[in-house]
Amino acid sequence: MSNSEMFNLSRKTAVITGGERGIGLEIALGFAKAGADIVIAGILESEFGHAADLIRQQNVRCVCIPTDVSKEESVQNMVKQVTELFPRIDILVNNAGINALYPAESMPLEIWQKIMNVNLTGVFLVSREVGGVMLQQRSGSIINIASMSGLVVNPLPQTQCHYNTSKAGVIMLTKCLAVEWAERGVRVNAIAPGFMRTPLTKKRLSNPDDPVVQKWLSQTPMHRIGNPEELVGLALYFAGDASTYTTGAVLPVDGGYTCW
Repeated sequence: MSNSEMFNLSRKTAVITGGERGIGLEIALGFAKAGADIVIAGILESEFGHAADLIRQQNVRCVCIPTDVSKEESVQNMVKQVTELFPRIDILVNNAGINALYPAESMPLEIWQKIMNVNLTGVFLVSREVGGVMLQQRSGSIINIASMSGLVVNPLPQTQCHYNTSKAGVIMLTKCLAVEWAERGVRVNAIAPGFMRTPLTKKRLSNPDDPVVQKWLSQTPMHRIGNPEELVGLALYFAGDASTYTTGAVLPVDGGYTCW
């Protein structure tokens, strides 16, 4: 198999949660350029048109399906629609996620539950439903977007114990599913991004004098913030035939932050 064939996703279908913007959209575009048809499953319907236009410029199919990953019925409905439109689901990227800063001592229970419901339960629900399709096919690749915050506590520290805990849960869920499904043709891996330029960090990063941004930079050996497109190469590796003997891996893409 040639190098190009190992990263060729032609005739494959990829489902990307939260694929309408940010990291999810960059990965969706990367997969589309490699030939995959794309399903965007997200809640920001106002972003669907722009995302679909960009993806269809790569001469692949793109379908956008409103999906709340924290709600079982919504996830099941999304998967039902995908299986009616496409013959297979080859790739799943669990990218949808949220955050909110709250000190632990004053965090309302509903805030804790909201973060967990989207970031961890959502990954489980989508993996269960799409994984069921993949297990019937006896093939498929699931890529979970975790975070370096699931491996280490961010500096200052940032008041996000709920977020960090949810991402640590995603990492363990990745390993558990990888082992459960290893002999049944489904691989499960995770990417753990560091500080990235996304819609969620845009406001803070617009002020280079922000002490939090300065702390981020000083604690990152590369002394810069990452860009979402820098995750695409690893996502392509996990998605395609280059990684057929890789499962249960959790790889940080963090400018060296977790080396400290």
